Amino acid sequence: MLTLDGVRQGTAGSGEANVVAALAHEVLVAEVMTWPKPGLVSHVDAGSHDDMDAGTLLRSAEAIRPFFAELVEAGASDAGMPILRAIGLRAEERMMAATCGVNAHRGAIFSLGLICAAEGAAGAGTLSAEERAAAVGRRWGQEIRLTPPPRSTHGAQAACLHGVGGAAAEAAEGFPTVCTVGLPALRRGRRLAPDDPEAARVECFFGLMAVVDDTNLLHRGGMSGLNFAREAAAQFLEAGGIAAPDWRKQAERSHRAFVARRLSPGGSADLLAATLLLEILEGSR
Repeated sequence: MLTLDGVRQGTAGSGEANVVAALAHEVLVAEVMTWPKPGLVSHVDAGSHDDMDAGTLLRSAEAIRPFFAELVEAGASDAGMPILRAIGLRAEERMMAATCGVNAHRGAIFSLGLICAAEGAAGAGTLSAEERAAAVGRRWGQEIRLTPPPRSTHGAQAACLHGVGGAAAEAAEGFPTVCTVGLPALRRGRRLAPDDPEAARVECFFGLMAVVDDTNLLHRGGMSGLNFAREAAAQFLEAGGIAAPDWRKQAERSHRAFVARRLSPGGSADLLAATLLLEILEGSR
């Protein structure tokens, strides 16, 4: 399990903003190193993707790390969404340069970036993970709702076509899915497998995938693809999740089925990273 103290030891004297940015970077690495995650890139294989692999994601995560520190500092300065969005767009440019034009982490820049900004705004206060998530909605929810969604991304187009809120709605409401599903599933996973952090992350991921209106899935597979993914996640959890003795084989079978259908639940992966970051920050003060 990642800890703030562990990151502080590696970033001595770098300032709190860099410490939080290091945590955001580490949760992105942890997401890549989690397997099986049906259809997604990991250190094992490229999942349903032909344009990226684990190396692509790791280069992207390193490239955008400094911008998370900028977002912490912007939050501490009580910045509004125009400033946060400008930093996020520069992070996207750096990501694209590092990946030769592959969108590896646009959703994570948005969600983790807002959490980082909220952490800067919180100062030295002691907050739970859920309170940290809610702070995003309180501070910037109205601005997010009033901002027209970008039409250039596949996720935004899918959200519009299928009438779902997507990442913007989740953030504007203070990450309710993370609070009601992601964090409880991660904590359950920690209890079930206290010595296996990867297993806990898999439990969290399947919990999220069972309920999220994942616009990546909608883009690739339409409503039938989303329903297929939700049913697969529900079956995994109903069979016991990571408490089942053969859970890795079950998750791997699901992974192969997703790859065969070219499905990739990237929205659920972004929320896994957000859940991980909020959990670490909860114990940081």
